[in-house]
Amino acid sequence: MGSSVRSFGGRFWALIGATFLGFLGMGTVLPLIGPHVRHDLGASDQSVGLVIGIFSFVALAGRLISGPLADRRGRKLVFLSGLGSCALAGVAYLLPFGLPGAYAGRILQGFGEACLYTGAAAWAVELAGIERSGQTLGYLSSGIWGGISVGPMVGAWLGSFGRAATMQVIAASVAFAVLTLIPEDYRPAPHAPRMPLMRKSLLMPGLAHGFTNVYYPVVTGFLVLHLASYGHSGRAAFTAFAVMVLVSRFFLGGLPDRIHPAITFYGGIAGMAVALCVLAGGPNPTMAIGAAALLGFGYSFPWSAVGSTVLRKTPPGERGSVVSLLSAFYDLFVGVSSFVAGGVAKHYGYSAAFLMAAAALGGAAIAGRWVFAGVSPIVEDGDAGTDTGAAELCMAGETPRAGANS
Repeated sequence: MGSSVRSFGGRFWALIGATFLGFLGMGTVLPLIGPHVRHDLGASDQSVGLVIGIFSFVALAGRLISGPLADRRGRKLVFLSGLGSCALAGVAYLLPFGLPGAYAGRILQGFGEACLYTGAAAWAVELAGIERSGQTLGYLSSGIWGGISVGPMVGAWLGSFGRAATMQVIAASVAFAVLTLIPEDYRPAPHAPRMPLMRKSLLMPGLAHGFTNVYYPVVTGFLVLHLASYGHSGRAAFTAFAVMVLVSRFFLGGLPDRIHPAITFYGGIAGMAVALCVLAGGPNPTMAIGAAALLGFGYSFPWSAVGSTVLRKTPPGERGSVVSLLSAFYDLFVGVSSFVAGGVAKHYGYSAAFLMAAAALGGAAIAGRWVFAGVSPIVEDGDAGTDTGAAELCMAGETPRAGANS
């Protein structure tokens, strides 16, 4: 049966479910970690920032480890390591170690997130088939956004940091148990050469991915504050943004597999740019919510377009490293732009920060020219959808594999 009509298998959905649970635990703890450090532990505001910020640096380093490990030892091992690290993070939060326990929890959580995503992305793409990598990355992102979106509500319902940390342990442990039951087909080459730390071919995809995400610290940090002067629609706008990302990635994540990925990439960043400019102008509540929804809709496509394009050109034994390196650009750009956005907002106002994020999309557009150069339009042949990358894999003897039902 052709690849375009193959169903996603039970193992695939189990991976998505395990990813959801892993990020559900992290999302449950995240809104409460700041108040816990400041009030329960009696630490300073500076300590709050350091505890929260150390996550990004550890995640960045963790991606450089998890990718090569996934290629040499298997995706399952890395995925399990990520979930185990997330569970240990919850334990660290619960132990009576004070501020060092909070630091330990964030360090373990940062490393766990890096391993979790790298293992999940590489494994899910191989289960679904490389020709459906765009849709696969969309589903995986839906699991991530679903966990991050539901987690804070669960944390608020639980009512205390200790209960939230316990929930993180439980969620990661359940996902770990589920994952142990899923067989892995990937077999690493016995003497595979090590991929260099950075490849020139990944520079432009990484820059495109990084510049696209400059908006993230601006929206998460300043959207509510900015819109407080224009009708207090910030929370509703952020909810519209998050819901639109979740829905669009779940139902439309496969567009880069069916039409030229450059169309979805440039269409996505164009929608983001318009939305950011509207938000910068201080819109009324109705326009603010609509612009935030447009931002979420646009943001749903660039990563799947870039990721699927790169993965189709990547040998199976290097996909883990490629996913981790591209994700490292996200950590780097989000981390740096967090400091830059704070300075811009302080000196020039919130509107300037949103315009800065919109301008960064110009960098993504320029880098995208190299990402999609030479990519052939996707050709439908009977009931088998393929493209040049999938065809090259088949010619090399690496037949895209369907997700098997468990």
